[in-house]
Amino acid sequence: MSQTEDAQRHQTLMAKTKAAVDARIAAAQTDCGVLLVITGPGKGKSSSGFGMVARALGHGLKVGVVQFIKGSRATGEESFFRRFPQEVSYHVCGEGFTWETQNRERDVQKAQEGWAIAQGLLQRADVGLVLLDELNIVLNKGYLDTDAVLADLAARPAMQHVVVTGRGAPDALVAAAHTVSEVSAVKHAFKQGIRAQPGVEF
Repeated sequence: MSQTEDAQRHQTLMAKTKAAVDARIAAAQTDCGVLLVITGPGKGKSSSGFGMVARALGHGLKVGVVQFIKGSRATGEESFFRRFPQEVSYHVCGEGFTWETQNRERDVQKAQEGWAIAQGLLQRADVGLVLLDELNIVLNKGYLDTDAVLADLAARPAMQHVVVTGRGAPDALVAAAHTVSEVSAVKHAFKQGIRAQPGVEF
């Protein structure tokens, strides 16, 4: 095949692809608040969620962040987003991973306190995006009632977006979500004896 023929074939294929994509875009006419779930055993779930926080801020939206489980170590995202107190309502409601706290009763209490804050954010029409970081873990462990959480999510303002992160997302939450991404674990530096690095892991 000559270079000219190859270029023509590519142009024909891309024209067909563009027509198909344009048709799907034209068919998508609904505007609504989107529920996104990012789960799976791989690294990058919270990183993705905080990327959407930055994106929302770039569009002038106000953001609410509630972090479950985490809290025993200061993070770069907390340090950064707390610089914008008028735009970001930031709440750390955990005391560390469950193998560190080793106190189920206390973990349940902190999860419930965190959800009380989340409920307030989920009732605010002026908050365009809510990140519920590691919520999947507390639901998976039964620290919060999944049905009650789903009811609160369903009752939120019509245009409010919610991002839920953490491994082990319950099936009911996955079913309710508009978008679900699963992050797989292919390799991780920690398994090679490399300590958690600031700016990468926290």
